Amino acid sequence: MTTLPTQSTLDTGALTELRESLRGPVFTPGDAGYDDAREVWNAMFADQRPAVVVQCAGVADVIRAVSFARSEGLEIAVRGGGHSIPGFSSSDGGIVIDVGPMKGARVDAQRRTVTAQGGMQWHELDHETQAFGLATTGGYVSTTGIGGLTLGGGIGHLARNLGLACDRLIGADVVTADGRVVRAGLGSDEESELLWALKGGGGNFGIVTSMDFQLAPVGPVVYGGAAFFPPTQLREILETVRGLMDAGMPDELTILVNATTAPPAPFLPEEMHGHPGIAVVACWSGPVEEGEAMVAPIRALGPAVDLLGEIPYEALQQLLDPLLDKGHRNYMKAGYLDALSDGAIDRIVEGHADRPAPACELHIHTMGGAAARVPADASAFPHRSAPYVINMMSRWESADQDDACLQWGRDVYATLEEHTTGGAYINYLGSEGQDRVRAAYGDESYERLAAIKAKYDPDNVFHRNQNITPA
Repeated sequence: MTTLPTQSTLDTGALTELRESLRGPVFTPGDAGYDDAREVWNAMFADQRPAVVVQCAGVADVIRAVSFARSEGLEIAVRGGGHSIPGFSSSDGGIVIDVGPMKGARVDAQRRTVTAQGGMQWHELDHETQAFGLATTGGYVSTTGIGGLTLGGGIGHLARNLGLACDRLIGADVVTADGRVVRAGLGSDEESELLWALKGGGGNFGIVTSMDFQLAPVGPVVYGGAAFFPPTQLREILETVRGLMDAGMPDELTILVNATTAPPAPFLPEEMHGHPGIAVVACWSGPVEEGEAMVAPIRALGPAVDLLGEIPYEALQQLLDPLLDKGHRNYMKAGYLDALSDGAIDRIVEGHADRPAPACELHIHTMGGAAARVPADASAFPHRSAPYVINMMSRWESADQDDACLQWGRDVYATLEEHTTGGAYINYLGSEGQDRVRAAYGDESYERLAAIKAKYDPDNVFHRNQNITPA
């Protein structure tokens, strides 16, 4: 296996030729707009200075950028929404191939499918599909790119009802390391093995320029939103969620418990602002008239603020955006829970109380439902049986807090580790080494992915990701 070296200076003539061969703009250090073009969501990597950023206007630009990178020996970073937790959306001295400007979408309402270009964010795709009363599983933060979330699995408000984002993926166009455009699909004359790999295998196999999703009737109004509680009710909330799940919570209901700090929002009492609090975010995607009864157990806990009710699906998708905006320093440490045992709840409550910065959060996601019924070998995402995902979301503003906030996430996870399955979720994984990457797939799926990697990227050109070593 070989990887490309990092290079920081480029020949002027080669750059001129690149600019003239593209429809989209090219930025290099010193250009007006360079700093905006290199900006990423996670401020931990704000200092990365790529040698060149290519903002692709179409597939031809992607092909040309890959060819240029390989001829110039540049490390490639691929950017869609730019939300990579470990900073894979950029490269110091390399090339950023940014597909963000590629935002076309075509909905086939009769077949309930959508073909979306790889640069779309979830709020943009939701806008297109909701015009027809249709949706596919998207992320909890609507500014996340559809590509990164889907290729890593993709949990969200509809995961229990429709499956993961990757479960809804039925086709994709991929620019490979040798500049070919390959169609990954389910047809006999298409690359079905590549499609399997894209369903959770990350960006290891090429640059995905478009994705086809199977849609389902959702919205335009669902029942859900958020209820806010004081931190003293965290244990009671988790016990209630456990009871709902143990009793067979309907697939149409998804609950996220966010142990956080109350923002200075006008809908919250002023005495809550800046203090620890618990947000319970619910989505009932079944018949709207049944929603009130479905969230009644949450209401029965007596929230300080109750914003549960009928809500446009698009608004629900964007509900958490203000809490996770660009510019903070971020780190995640996550795993799967087989159960919300008393011991696990104890550790979660203690972890929330010990947060070193106000924006540090603990997320407990409910899983199961449709996501659990997909066979483990039907995609590269094998962790189907765990009913919960637990995520330590370290989030802070100043580099002076790096050590404390990084250590908090690691320490809380360490206290919970005995309650986890040992598996990892690619989209919530930092730079934790090959053992954790392998844990995201299990040995059998990892070896299958490594063989597919060897076919499409034998030189590991696309290694700015949770990397799978070519077989």
